[in-house]
Amino acid sequence: MKIIRADTYTIFIGEDAFEELALFFRNPDIRNEKIIVLVDENSKKYCLPLLKEKVELFNKATILEVKSGEENKNIQTCVELWHYLLKVKATRKSILVNLGGGVITDMGGFVASTFKRGMRFINIPTTLLAQVDSSIGGKVGVNLFEIKNQIGVFLNPEAVFIVPPFINTLPESERLSGLAEMLKHALIMDNNYWDSIKRKPFFEITEWESLIIRSIEIKNSVARNDPYEKSLRKRLNFGHTIGHAFESLALRKAGKPPLPHGVAVAMGIICEAYLSTKIRGLPEGARDSINDYILANFPYYPVAKKDHPRVIEIIKHDKKHTGEGINFTLIPSIGNALIDQYCDERLVLDSLVFYSSLS
Repeated sequence: MKIIRADTYTIFIGEDAFEELALFFRNPDIRNEKIIVLVDENSKKYCLPLLKEKVELFNKATILEVKSGEENKNIQTCVELWHYLLKVKATRKSILVNLGGGVITDMGGFVASTFKRGMRFINIPTTLLAQVDSSIGGKVGVNLFEIKNQIGVFLNPEAVFIVPPFINTLPESERLSGLAEMLKHALIMDNNYWDSIKRKPFFEITEWESLIIRSIEIKNSVARNDPYEKSLRKRLNFGHTIGHAFESLALRKAGKPPLPHGVAVAMGIICEAYLSTKIRGLPEGARDSINDYILANFPYYPVAKKDHPRVIEIIKHDKKHTGEGINFTLIPSIGNALIDQYCDERLVLDSLVFYSSLS
């Protein structure tokens, strides 16, 4: 088992994380408190039974279920969760266990951080994306009017327990979504990590644990040094400014399925690698190698020219947008990132045109 020390908590990685989880709940300050497990229909079906099998205490826990999907990560769902916590007489000393993917860890952490001005919570991420990114770093929140992560706070969990075999319960599309965040970690911080990922196409990757550990090391090192995203943590936004806009655009299209977060980030990386070439001199060969890997492994999300102005409109609501222009993190070379790179709308539109040319 790998143990990584974060800012105020510990991350346990490996099948032995169940043993550490059992030890955590033997703590005298915790074992007699109410345990509430937040799940969606998927983590309830595929992961909760194993959790109950490995840690006896969870057979007595209160189970709180919400519907899966980014479209449910909103204030209304939070209101329902807060109401339920009142109903079961949860207190500030109770423990909320977030068992699920990024929606569960983001929203569960936000609900816990605001209920009675803060109750304790832990994360047991069950998707690859949540294991390598959203469960780590203490950013919790929800969407507002289909705009990503507009309401939230910074608050660390008590601990994070990562069991890599949980990803074996996932459909291929969910594992692919997590791979996008791993690509981002490599592109902003570690050229050798990028080389190790791109060596194999997605469907040939079988040894996930070592990749998960490296991504967590990168995410944790950045978050520890800049917990409130004042400076260096902005490096983690690479691919996300335009990626989040694609994701929000898809949420606005009634009757259409949501765009998986990882696919949106992968497509955002293509656009922001283009901006990196234009503004910060990323070699075209490096940009093309990024595009080739993504397009060979991820489904392409088409964005019609008529939707380009809507993408710009959504980007202007991004938390990083200022009066100086649209704020990006860009890469001058693979493994290096520059924060606070401002682009005008014309160049961002050019990146969307370039992206569309790759379809």
